[in-house]
Amino acid sequence: MSIGEDQTKVRSRLVDLAIAYFKKEGFKVNCENAILEGYSGMPRQFDLIVQKNRNEQGVWIRDWNRTIGVNVIITLDTASEDVGLSNPIMVGEKFSDHAKSYANRRKIMLLTKQKIESFR
Repeated sequence: MSIGEDQTKVRSRLVDLAIAYFKKEGFKVNCENAILEGYSGMPRQFDLIVQKNRNEQGVWIRDWNRTIGVNVIITLDTASEDVGLSNPIMVGEKFSDHAKSYANRRKIMLLTKQKIESFR
């Protein structure tokens, strides 16, 4: 197995865990690996599009062995806003204090891998 295949296997496990988590939380998973054209004309990619009630949200899943910084959260926020999705969701290992602060101000949900795994 190559390194790329191994990373895909780990990533799909986290995607599977995230899908199970969202379904248990009452979300409908509308799409995986979605590429949507933004108002800017740029293509925007999301790992999942989930819906609860009438609210559709874009989800990014980053299975990195490092802290996710504010720049990644800002990029997710910008991509979501560009395609008209509200309150995006980021799934990752851990988040910097600046990322948490920005996410709190902008109503972006941050989910840790640990929280999703413990939810089962």
